Amino acid sequence: MKLSLSENIRSFRKQRKLTQEKLAEALGVTVGAVYKWESGQSQPELNLLVKIADFFDTSVDVLLGYRIRDNRLESSMERINAYCQTYDPAAISEAEMLLCKYPHSFRAVYGCAQVFSVYGAGSHNPQQLRRALELFEQSKVLLSQNEDPRISETTICGDQSVIWHLLGEKEKSIKLLKENNAGGIFSGSIGAFLSIYGNAPEEAAPFLSEALVYGVSGLFTAILGYVFLYRSRKDWSYALDILSWGTDLLSGLKSDDKSDYLEKIHAEMLVLLSYVQARLGMQEESMGSMKKAHTMAAHFDLMPDYSLKPMRFAENMDQSAVFDILGTTASESISSLISLLNDQEFARQWNEAAENEK
Repeated sequence: MKLSLSENIRSFRKQRKLTQEKLAEALGVTVGAVYKWESGQSQPELNLLVKIADFFDTSVDVLLGYRIRDNRLESSMERINAYCQTYDPAAISEAEMLLCKYPHSFRAVYGCAQVFSVYGAGSHNPQQLRRALELFEQSKVLLSQNEDPRISETTICGDQSVIWHLLGEKEKSIKLLKENNAGGIFSGSIGAFLSIYGNAPEEAAPFLSEALVYGVSGLFTAILGYVFLYRSRKDWSYALDILSWGTDLLSGLKSDDKSDYLEKIHAEMLVLLSYVQARLGMQEESMGSMKKAHTMAAHFDLMPDYSLKPMRFAENMDQSAVFDILGTTASESISSLISLLNDQEFARQWNEAAENEK
């Protein structure tokens, strides 16, 4: 807490156009005492503080330069987050004060658990890391208060797993992830930990493969969303960049020329790429992408394969089958995409290209 008593005494004195001698005389103290107050070498006794405040027609808190802080939960959390952004150690003491004030608040307990986790990891401080573990465990009890859909008991277990890993408890870390791997949410971490730290690379393989498949699926769903986002902004250059990157990535995941589900996704991506290229005036490139999309869609629909067996890097995927919400066949998915684009000229060009391919 920073006070500005010395500066304020000097400021009030000068406002009244008083010398140090005159102020000392009015207060019944020595000139040396006033000098030491203003230079910060000493501070007035409590009874003198009241007398000085009264003399200057102000309050003691104003004389001290004290401002009441907003210590409500949200304001305190904002202050702690600001400290964390600069790695200010004040965040730790603020967090402990907040926990004393709000010991049964999920927002406070979970937020402070994150603070101790970050600072403990950064400074390799086991005491802070164990404090984080304790707070994360406590936050599970308070989960009914949680209003953030991104936080659940599963995600908190993931947070704790990281801390156990930092504390050198590798087996406990992996075990916790395995026990809470709903929907394969931690498959990537489990696979990486087993392969890198658990001396069990073969056990890691199915987890890594599952993570890769989920990651690819999520990635291309996100790319689809990005295209429509950039379309709304008319940012065709960014749309082109993300589609070009996505189609290159797809090409790198295919292991051979056989028909598989990646081919269906690739055809869909090429349709979007063709559309964006047309909007940028790249007519020749647009027609080339459209032709490739027709060829891939027809190839997939001739012998559809909804498995990911041929996908590079993915292992033990023989039993997996995937689908997307656009349509069962490649032609159905592309029709859905063109309908969503709602561009009559592009739809006409696609239909003409389809006729020419027959």
